[in-house]
Amino acid sequence: MADTIFDKIIRREIPADFVYEDADLVAFRDLHPQAPVHVLFVPRKPIATLNDLTPEDALLVGKLVLAATAYAKREGFAEAGYRTVFNCNHDGGQTVFHVHLHLLGGGPLRGGFGQ
Repeated sequence: MADTIFDKIIRREIPADFVYEDADLVAFRDLHPQAPVHVLFVPRKPIATLNDLTPEDALLVGKLVLAATAYAKREGFAEAGYRTVFNCNHDGGQTVFHVHLHLLGGGPLRGGFGQ
Protein backbone atom coordinates (compact mmCIF):
# COMPACT_ATOMS: atom_id res chain seq x y z
CA MET A 1 0.00 0.00 0.00
CA ALA A 2 1.29 3.45 -0.87
CA ASP A 3 2.06 5.90 1.91
CA THR A 4 -0.99 8.11 2.57
CA ILE A 5 -1.56 11.40 4.33
CA PHE A 6 -2.93 9.39 7.26
CA ASP A 7 0.33 7.44 7.55
CA LYS A 8 2.16 10.77 7.74
CA ILE A 9 -0.26 12.10 10.36
CA ILE A 10 0.13 8.92 12.44
CA ARG A 11 3.93 9.37 12.30
CA ARG A 12 3.51 13.07 13.25
CA GLU A 13 5.09 14.23 9.98
CA ILE A 14 1.97 16.30 9.30
CA PRO A 15 0.24 18.12 12.16
CA ALA A 16 -3.30 17.21 13.17
CA ASP A 17 -5.66 18.06 16.01
CA PHE A 18 -5.61 14.70 17.79
CA VAL A 19 -8.54 13.94 20.09
CA TYR A 20 -7.69 10.31 20.90
CA GLU A 21 -5.00 7.72 20.41
CA ASP A 22 -4.01 4.32 21.69
CA ALA A 23 -1.81 1.45 20.53
CA ASP A 24 -4.19 0.53 17.68
CA LEU A 25 -5.71 3.77 16.41
CA VAL A 26 -5.67 7.54 16.33
CA ALA A 27 -8.48 10.07 16.02
CA PHE A 28 -8.22 13.65 14.83
CA ARG A 29 -10.48 16.43 13.62
CA ASP A 30 -11.22 16.52 9.89
CA LEU A 31 -9.61 19.49 8.13
CA HIS A 32 -12.79 20.02 6.08
CA PRO A 33 -15.59 19.28 8.56
CA GLN A 34 -19.02 18.37 7.25
CA ALA A 35 -20.68 18.84 10.67
CA PRO A 36 -19.99 20.78 13.89
CA VAL A 37 -18.04 17.71 15.05
CA HIS A 38 -16.22 15.73 12.36
CA VAL A 39 -13.55 13.38 13.66
CA LEU A 40 -11.69 10.67 11.76
CA PHE A 41 -10.85 7.40 13.54
CA VAL A 42 -7.92 5.73 11.78
CA PRO A 43 -6.21 2.42 12.53
CA ARG A 44 -2.45 2.54 12.79
CA LYS A 45 -2.39 -0.60 10.64
CA PRO A 46 -2.44 0.45 6.98
CA ILE A 47 -5.45 -1.12 5.24
CA ALA A 48 -6.42 0.52 1.95
CA THR A 49 -10.19 -0.13 1.79
CA LEU A 50 -12.94 -2.04 3.52
CA ASN A 51 -12.54 -4.63 0.75
CA ASP A 52 -9.04 -5.35 2.07
CA LEU A 53 -10.19 -6.24 5.59
CA THR A 54 -9.64 -9.79 6.75
CA PRO A 55 -11.34 -11.73 9.55
CA GLU A 56 -8.29 -10.92 11.68
CA ASP A 57 -9.20 -7.21 11.39
CA ALA A 58 -12.63 -7.63 13.02
CA LEU A 59 -11.39 -6.59 16.46
CA LEU A 60 -9.66 -3.53 15.00
CA VAL A 61 -12.81 -2.38 13.19
CA GLY A 62 -14.77 -2.90 16.39
CA LYS A 63 -12.27 -0.73 18.25
CA LEU A 64 -12.79 2.07 15.71
CA VAL A 65 -16.54 1.99 16.29
CA LEU A 66 -16.23 1.77 20.08
CA ALA A 67 -13.73 4.64 20.18
CA ALA A 68 -16.07 6.83 18.11
CA THR A 69 -19.01 5.96 20.38
CA ALA A 70 -16.98 6.72 23.51
CA TYR A 71 -15.92 10.07 22.03
CA ALA A 72 -19.54 11.02 21.23
CA LYS A 73 -20.56 10.16 24.79
CA ARG A 74 -17.60 12.02 26.32
CA GLU A 75 -18.31 15.14 24.24
CA GLY A 76 -22.00 15.08 25.20
CA PHE A 77 -23.75 14.59 21.85
CA ALA A 78 -24.32 10.82 21.88
CA GLU A 79 -27.88 11.02 23.20
CA ALA A 80 -28.87 13.70 20.67
CA GLY A 81 -27.44 11.56 17.87
CA TYR A 82 -24.55 11.24 15.47
CA ARG A 83 -23.52 9.47 12.28
CA THR A 84 -20.63 7.12 11.58
CA VAL A 85 -19.52 6.47 8.01
CA PHE A 86 -16.98 4.27 6.25
CA ASN A 87 -16.44 5.14 2.57
CA CYS A 88 -15.09 2.47 0.23
CA ASN A 89 -13.33 3.17 -3.06
CA HIS A 90 -13.90 6.04 -5.49
CA ASP A 91 -17.61 5.54 -6.16
CA GLY A 92 -18.19 5.25 -2.41
CA GLY A 93 -16.55 8.61 -1.76
CA GLN A 94 -13.21 7.38 -0.41
CA THR A 95 -10.43 9.87 -1.09
CA VAL A 96 -7.70 8.61 1.26
CA PHE A 97 -6.95 4.95 0.77
CA HIS A 98 -6.39 4.04 4.40
CA VAL A 99 -9.51 2.70 6.13
CA HIS A 100 -11.08 5.30 8.43
CA LEU A 101 -14.36 5.97 10.18
CA HIS A 102 -15.99 9.39 10.05
CA LEU A 103 -17.83 10.52 13.19
CA LEU A 104 -20.23 13.40 12.50
CA GLY A 105 -22.37 15.08 15.13
CA GLY A 106 -22.76 18.07 17.36
CA GLY A 107 -25.99 19.23 15.74
CA PRO A 108 -28.75 18.14 13.34
CA LEU A 109 -27.36 16.32 10.29
CA ARG A 110 -28.96 16.56 6.89
CA GLY A 111 -28.85 14.16 3.99
CA GLY A 112 -29.14 11.01 6.05
CA PHE A 113 -29.62 7.63 4.48
CA GLY A 114 -33.07 6.07 4.32
CA GLN A 115 -34.97 9.33 4.72
